[in-house]
Parts: sequence; C-alpha cells; structure tokens
Amino acid sequence: QVQLVESGGDMVQPGGSLRLSCVASGRIFRIHNMSWYRQAPGNQRESVATITHTGVTKYANSVEGRFTISRDNTKNTMFLQMDSLKPEDSGHYWCAAAIEGVSPPGLRDYWGPGTQVTVSS
Repeated sequence: QVQLVESGGDMVQPGGSLRLSCVASGRIFRIHNMSWYRQAPGNQRESVATITHTGVTKYANSVEGRFTISRDNTKNTMFLQMDSLKPEDSGHYWCAAAIEGVSPPGLRDYWGPGTQVTVSS
C-alpha cells in the first residue's frame, strides 16, 4: 500500500519557523506533483504550495516569500519550510501527491493524515 505521512507540526510563536516533512512509502514507481494543503477552523481547505517532479514550484499568495517547498526524489520526501509564521497560518496541514504505484498499479492521488500547526503567542 502506498502511504503518505506528515510530520513536523507544532506550536510556535508568531515570527517563528517550522519545517514540515512528508514521506511517501510503499511500492512506488514515480511521484509526480506533490502539494501541501491546509485548513483552519471555519475555513475551506486551501492549497499552500505545489512542486513538480522536476522542481517547479507554485505558492499561494498568502505564503509567497515566507514558505519554501522542496523535495528529495531519492527519498520520496517533500518538505515545507515555513518562516515568519503568522497566527493565520494555523491549521491542519496535509500533503498530497500524484503517485504512479507498482502495487496497486496506476496513477492516483494520495493524501496523508495531516499534521497540526498552531501559531500563537
């Protein structure tokens, strides 16, 4: 079974930093786009950042210049470096990826269970 697992969520003060990680495991042939999403209480889930297999990145306007998405294709891992954190960055963060699996075969989207980020003084 292909799985995604996030880590790195924590409580931090405004202006602080966190680094989220997302590791894909299982019988994987190739991982295409990988993304981070988040949802704050009372809000809809939103896309935070996306990175292609070749490293092309895209960010939500609200995090541009503060967050950096990256990936290590040799370790099937994606990261989100979050700097200058604000209270409005608080929420549940998920990683998602389009993965071509060996077992099960074929291309499909996978989601991790998420990790909680709280920015508060």
